Amino acid sequence: MSKVLLINPSYQPSYGGAKAAIVNPIHPTLGLATIAATAKERGHQVKILDISWRQYDWKFIDNEVRKYAPDIVGITATTPLMNQLRDMSVLIKDISRDILVVGGGPHPSALPVETMGESLIDLLFVSEADYSFADICDGKSPANVPGLYYRSGDDVRFSGVRTPIESLDDLPMPAWELYDMAEYMQISRLICRRPPVTMAEFSRGCVFRCNFCASKITMALGYRKKSPERCAEEVRRMHSLGFREFMLADDIFTSDQEWAISVCEAIKRTDIDMAWSCTNGIRVESANDRLFETMRSAGCYRVSFGFETGNDRVLREFGKGGRASIEQGRKAVAMARKAAIDTNGFFLLGLSPDNQDSMTDTIEFARRLPLDMMKFGIAIAFPGTAMFNEYVSKDLVRSFNWDDYFIYTDAPLFAHEHLSYDAIRATMAYAYRRAILANPGFICRRFLRGIRTGEFFWDAYYAVKFFFAPAVGEKTETRYYAPTRWPVWDFQAKPPKPSQYQMVRRTGT
Repeated sequence: MSKVLLINPSYQPSYGGAKAAIVNPIHPTLGLATIAATAKERGHQVKILDISWRQYDWKFIDNEVRKYAPDIVGITATTPLMNQLRDMSVLIKDISRDILVVGGGPHPSALPVETMGESLIDLLFVSEADYSFADICDGKSPANVPGLYYRSGDDVRFSGVRTPIESLDDLPMPAWELYDMAEYMQISRLICRRPPVTMAEFSRGCVFRCNFCASKITMALGYRKKSPERCAEEVRRMHSLGFREFMLADDIFTSDQEWAISVCEAIKRTDIDMAWSCTNGIRVESANDRLFETMRSAGCYRVSFGFETGNDRVLREFGKGGRASIEQGRKAVAMARKAAIDTNGFFLLGLSPDNQDSMTDTIEFARRLPLDMMKFGIAIAFPGTAMFNEYVSKDLVRSFNWDDYFIYTDAPLFAHEHLSYDAIRATMAYAYRRAILANPGFICRRFLRGIRTGEFFWDAYYAVKFFFAPAVGEKTETRYYAPTRWPVWDFQAKPPKPSQYQMVRRTGT
């Protein structure tokens, strides 16, 4: 039996004190809960150390590792958290060279060879790690476990592509019980109505190819769904553990409308009072009255829409696909509001096809939509996206310091082909002024909603924080354990390239 410690890094550097930091998501990480579940099912002892809600503190991590004395430490990382993974890999190896240190998540999956070259981790998982992680806990050789990059002497080797899991119902329930629910009461009330809240998934994958999205490197291109009965059973499990709300992580939950309706009806049959929201953003062309009415009756109180832009040309050129359009976006918001569901809109400025006029279109589109909440962000070419690969190929990337890649960065990470970074940053500040602070319709909706829901105090509290926070923030400085001892990858001499996993996946689709 292996003794396993799974670590979720601090999210503090990801937001940098910008306006959007007021909705910093503090909730159990689903990825760790799912791999913990398969490991536990095979008899291994698993603990999750979630520091997402606190500042990175290597002394705290050092103490926790020494106290728990694990055989295996697994660290997940998005790009803004990658330097924490690097630092922890050095720290843990200093504690004991016998501890197997493994990595996973979006960034290691996107740049596996480079991640191995920048850290002291022993191996990393790409794609879905539900079963491959449990195999390693069982003591299997990395060479015989598909979906791994591992060290062999001075070389880094790939064990081969792991086929995506077809029957999601066969997976054990996520190990939500490994999280301390008391830690998640501090989540922003703008994104959670009934804390404590957790994340859930009823389906995996996406069939669309937005060039700024990296979901395919972890979930593959395609769409797999759990049965409605399994989804309802997961709701029962979350509720029995004390959670009173969940946020659905699915990329395209409503695309199969009949299945989504069946899931909602199965949830209703549980007769459990559980609030939930579609937090990742649903496709605007999947909206219809019956779907939203059924979702609302099953406890869904908010849907987020990934509008991204207010310009149809930009929508087409960055690869949104399907029947998404600006007009369909307006219809989708109207239908959700008709069903008494709150609406949230996600918008990006500085998309690869953007120019100044199209960014202005986005701001005016957002201003006119009757949304209850909206969030603007600068389009960042994260590793694993087609946007990043294109920028690398054109020598447009200006920084490979992963601490610069926080979500609302003020650092000029790229040389945009049509816009200066100063123009994008200025437009970002203007977007919040124009679409929120100087938008009487939006302010009135928030006021009336606060009165109707009893959340007026929270709205006022966050409004003050929002007013004084910058549109884009300065980098949060992190005190690392041994940054001078991190292995270094020369990105100028060896620029990033798609991993074998990514290339095989694209060839096969």
